[in-house]
Amino acid sequence: MNKTVRNTALGFLFATALICFGGCGKKVGQNTSGQQQPQNNIPVDTALQSKIRKFATKPRCKGAFGLYVYDLTADKPLYADNEHMPQPSASCMKLLSGVGGLHYLGTSYLYKSYLYMNGKMSGDTLVGDLAFRGDLDPQMYAENVKTMFRAFKGKGIRHLTGKFYVDMLMHEPIKAEEHWYPYDLTLSKYSVFFRGDAFMTQTVLQALRQQGIVVRKDQVVMGRVPKGSHAILCQQRNINLVIERMWKNSANTQATSLLYTIGHTFRPSDANMAKAGIDYLWKFVHEELKSKEKGIVIHDGCGLCTQDKLTPYFLCEILRYGYAHKDIYRMLQRFLAVSGEDGTLRRWPQTTRGKIHAKTGTLSHPYGISSLAGYAEAANGHQLCFAIMDSDMSVLDAHVLQRDLCEILASDPRN
Repeated sequence: MNKTVRNTALGFLFATALICFGGCGKKVGQNTSGQQQPQNNIPVDTALQSKIRKFATKPRCKGAFGLYVYDLTADKPLYADNEHMPQPSASCMKLLSGVGGLHYLGTSYLYKSYLYMNGKMSGDTLVGDLAFRGDLDPQMYAENVKTMFRAFKGKGIRHLTGKFYVDMLMHEPIKAEEHWYPYDLTLSKYSVFFRGDAFMTQTVLQALRQQGIVVRKDQVVMGRVPKGSHAILCQQRNINLVIERMWKNSANTQATSLLYTIGHTFRPSDANMAKAGIDYLWKFVHEELKSKEKGIVIHDGCGLCTQDKLTPYFLCEILRYGYAHKDIYRMLQRFLAVSGEDGTLRRWPQTTRGKIHAKTGTLSHPYGISSLAGYAEAANGHQLCFAIMDSDMSVLDAHVLQRDLCEILASDPRN
C-alpha cells in the first residue's frame, strides 16, 4: 500500500472512530415526564403486550377510559391508551399525597403527644399547672386521651390549683374542602386535634374526671405550655398506621390529616394547612417527579373532590418514583391493598391473589368515577406498574374492566 492510500485509509478509520465515539457519548433523551428513556436491553413480554392490546381495544360500555402499563424490570412502556387524558382520580389521589408525604416527612416520621407538670405536690393537690400538647396525630381519639391521662393519676394528683393548658395547632373544627359533598366529612372519625377547642375542652374534662382528678371548666385554657413545665409522658405514633389506613382501607380522614401534617411542616406559620400541603404536593410534582403532564388538578389529599384530575401516565410516574426509592417502595408493597387478601381488594378473584398491590378509587356521585393504580407481578417475573382510569361510566362496569386487566397482568399470556 503506498503512502497516499495508507494515509487516506487511516484518515477514514480515524473519522469513523470519532463518529462512533460521538454517538456513544450522546446523552439519553428525555420523555414527556422528564424521566430518562429506557437504557437496558431486557425485552418486554410481547405476548402480554398483545393480550393487553386486545383487552383495551375490544368493545366496552360507554364512558371515558385511560390505561398505562409500564414494565419496571425492563424499564420500558408496555401499553398505553389515552394515558395523557386527565380524569377525576377519586382515591387514587392518595398515592400522590402518600408518596409525597413519605418523601417529605420520612418513612420513620413520628407523631408526638406530651403531658406536662409545672408545680409542686401538697398532699393530693398539685400547686401549679398541668398541660397537654399534641401535633396533628390522626390516631388520637378521646379514648387515647383518657389512657394518657392515667399518668396524672399515677402521680397522685386529685386536685389542681392552677390551670390545665391545652396546646393545639388547630382551634377550629376541620372543614370540608372545596367541592366535597357534606356527607363526605364525618367529623366524629377525626382525631381530637381536628375537632376544635370546644370538643377538646369537653374531652379533657371527661378524661380528668374519669381519673378522679377535679378540674373546673374555667381552669381549662387553650394556650401554649407554660415555661418551666417538664414532660412526664410522651406518646409516639409512627406514620405507618396513617399510610396503612389511607392506602389499604382508603380512609379519607387519614389522608386529609396527612395533608395537614405536610402543610404545617412545610409552612409552620401558615394557618391554612390544607393549602400549604397542596402547595408542597405541587413542589413534589415539579421537583421530584419532574412531571410535565398537562391538566393535573389537585384540590385535596384524599380524592373526595370531583374536580381532582390525574392521568394514568401521571399515576405511573408516582409508582415509578416509589419503585426507585426503596424505603418508599417497601411501604407501598406493605400497605397497598393486596388482591384476594386484604383492604379494598380483599374480595378480588383468587386467580390474582397476592399478585396485585394497588390503590382503588371510587366515587359514585354525581356520576361514576373509578380508578385503580398499583403494581402487578407478571408471569415472566417482571414487576409492572399500571393505572386504569374510568369516568362517566357505571362504577360496576369499571370494576369489571379493572379486574379483567389485573387477571391479564397476573396470568401467563400463553395460556
